[in-house]
Amino acid sequence: MSTAINSANNVLDSYSSTTKHAKVSTGNELGQSAFLELMIAQMNNQNPLSPQHNTEFVAQLAQSSSVAGLERLNNHFTHFMSNNALQASSLVGRSVSVQTDKSTLYAGGVVSGSVELPASVGDMQMHIFDNAGALVQSIPIGMAETGENVFRWDGQYLEFNGELLGWEAGDKAVTSGEYRFEVTATQDGKKEALSTFLSANINSVTMAEGGSLILNLAGIGAVNVKEVKQFN
Repeated sequence: MSTAINSANNVLDSYSSTTKHAKVSTGNELGQSAFLELMIAQMNNQNPLSPQHNTEFVAQLAQSSSVAGLERLNNHFTHFMSNNALQASSLVGRSVSVQTDKSTLYAGGVVSGSVELPASVGDMQMHIFDNAGALVQSIPIGMAETGENVFRWDGQYLEFNGELLGWEAGDKAVTSGEYRFEVTATQDGKKEALSTFLSANINSVTMAEGGSLILNLAGIGAVNVKEVKQFN
């Protein structure tokens, strides 16, 4: 019995010496190939008077396969997250449309947006307020059809469904800054405020728990990418 035990110890010592210089992913991990070599050495040098049961070897093999599977899954997930992070970084600087009533007008730029109507209206109006809450422009739009109605505002003129609507004589264009948009119309006999989708620039992108993308939008803040209507 002592001969078998000494032989097993010699094999383990030899294995320890040869694997000391092997390349491993981390200092305390045992690779699948090395695990199988160690298990074969264990089988060849087990105590003949008290051999290890077959179920114990099967359990060790199952454990090795499970660890290898988890390692592959972790590698694939890491690669997936790296690709997502790379794609997310490419969104910075782009413009998106989200449901909000605020947006930022940049010098020489425009604020684009849309209004969804369940039914046509005949008295739509748009009121635009500055960051201090002061009314800077009130534009009578009039007729608007059912469905999506798109507009663009450059600080002076409003282009609504391709029609250019200007200010009254003497009005001046506003400067760049943050503005709030209020669109109203009469629906079912009542004057109501309508939801608007406005453009906003992406300042940064973060990955939330579960892999969701969170967009940090200028003048708005953090918005889940699922809330984006479209990328402009």
